[in-house]
Amino acid sequence: MPYNSVIDRTDAGTLIPEDVSRQIIQGVAHQSAVMQLATRAPNMSRAQRRVPVLSSLPTAYFVDGDTGTKQTSEQAWGNKYFNAEELAVIVPIPEAVLDDQDYDIWGEIRPRIESAMGKAFDQAVFFGTNAPASWPDDLLTAAAAASQTIDLSTQVAASDDLYDVLLGTIAAGTSGVLGLVEEDGFMVSGHVAAMSMRAKLRSLRDTTGQPVFMRSLSGGQNAQAATRYELDGQPIIFPRNGSMDATQVLMFTGDWTQLVYAMRQDITYKVLSEAVIQDSAGNIVYNLAQQDMVALRAVMRLAWQIPNPIQELQTTEASRYPFSALVP
Repeated sequence: MPYNSVIDRTDAGTLIPEDVSRQIIQGVAHQSAVMQLATRAPNMSRAQRRVPVLSSLPTAYFVDGDTGTKQTSEQAWGNKYFNAEELAVIVPIPEAVLDDQDYDIWGEIRPRIESAMGKAFDQAVFFGTNAPASWPDDLLTAAAAASQTIDLSTQVAASDDLYDVLLGTIAAGTSGVLGLVEEDGFMVSGHVAAMSMRAKLRSLRDTTGQPVFMRSLSGGQNAQAATRYELDGQPIIFPRNGSMDATQVLMFTGDWTQLVYAMRQDITYKVLSEAVIQDSAGNIVYNLAQQDMVALRAVMRLAWQIPNPIQELQTTEASRYPFSALVP
């Protein structure tokens, strides 16, 4: 009898067909607020992708008279990099559960994997939570660095209402969260808000007492479209995967075409049976062989980036960013 036998990827491959992998990718995209609004680039063929981004614009000049000399100008490009990093989860399962042939174990596990991966990706993009060092600054950090956050507790006067904070200007002379994006030359295409923002939006009334913000009726009889919330004609997503921390941000607004993500590797799986699972301190949580358990390991690799090309309205990169944030 051999002593070095293991369940490798080939052995476990028949347990999880390829089409299920595609379903997981689609499920993660549905669970992730970022992936619902952002632009998906073609899959990466290597761990890093270089993308040229416009960094300076040409300038035109009037010619002085019939014999004046024409001036020269230039256009330049810089590089932005997509660095694919690994996102993974291990789901331990008692063998006794697997032995129950009437139990749809995969139907139970798959939604949890989708939710976990969607939440992890969103939190990394929104707040930098557990984000790889090679990834760009999270939206909150980058928006703050570009002076594109509005703090309800300090910047907003008592005379400002939420409508002005979002769509107009506040008493301090600062543009609302949408205006901060537009002043940099970007057009707002969507919003991601904490669940507590729903009540704040519903409470706003015009001078006749009618709600200012209401559900989109563009979907007609389509129930899903009819319950979609919009702000200035663009969709608002209220993530229910726990990724939005209302103590840090109430709403992100921006040009989501400028947030691009790409897959380096679709989800792959491996069934572990002769292994131990440890916590961050090195303590053994599960001994699979001793406890008659197996564990399903799911791994995907992906990257994201914000190209942030130069805009005529804001040529200084440090002050230009396609997103703004409303913070409590």
